[in-house]
Amino acid sequence: MLELEHGFRVVDVATRLPPTDGSRAPQKRTITADRLEREMHQAGITRSIVFPPSRPGTSYLAPNNGVARRSVDRPFVAFARINGTETPGRKATGRLRNAVSRREDHHTSPGDVEKFAYDDRFHGFVLDPAADDYPDDDVIAALEDVGLPVIVRGSVDAPPQTLAETLLGSSFPVIVGRFGGHPLNRSLMTDMIDLLDEYDDCYLETSFVRYREQLERALLEHPDRVFFGSGAPACHPNVAVMEILTLDVSEDLLRRAFSKNACRVIDPLAPEAEP
Repeated sequence: MLELEHGFRVVDVATRLPPTDGSRAPQKRTITADRLEREMHQAGITRSIVFPPSRPGTSYLAPNNGVARRSVDRPFVAFARINGTETPGRKATGRLRNAVSRREDHHTSPGDVEKFAYDDRFHGFVLDPAADDYPDDDVIAALEDVGLPVIVRGSVDAPPQTLAETLLGSSFPVIVGRFGGHPLNRSLMTDMIDLLDEYDDCYLETSFVRYREQLERALLEHPDRVFFGSGAPACHPNVAVMEILTLDVSEDLLRRAFSKNACRVIDPLAPEAEP
């Protein structure tokens, strides 16, 4: 695909870097770090946050280390994926499950959070609650102690109200992926935009948000709270960049969404952090 020429500095906060050990199912599309780097360059993306795909029921130690290793000497910023043991909601079954749940070896512990946070290869965390549940109070306390940003995949299985009850309002920045409404749930995206009025340290990323109305509304009403995310490799970054470029908003708002907002919250994305 031809390189895009758009004149904006673009950073990407939503990029999966799959493992290369053959552990992915045959029908799943995979991509090498070299090819991902080329596609980002074609799209004019200068820095990308990368993290492993979700793998429920397994430890993320090896996948996280693999992502960090393949980020060296590339324009990638590694985030560590974490998991939890808690089921949200106030139903009796959920309360019972949480009361008897215990952290197992494959679950993220407070000690794991500290190790990742003080390892200079990692600069934040990623959580997919629909696949990996929610952190318990001790892990959330550890996340608050280290203060690094947490990217949370929002979806119909991890809706805005549940995220508000479990994670929003914590002392660390929370970046809600896909406007909190994957797949293509307009009402959940609208609810998530509404919640920005209540939570000052909550941000939204744009991957797989195909509706101009929600994208433009978020940028116009909350110009400092929207981060660009491509959703690569499932979505080609050229496509994701073009979706933002075609919005009916000012160039200043485009610059904020493409880089200025994320750089203010995630230091390694800033221009001065580039090698």
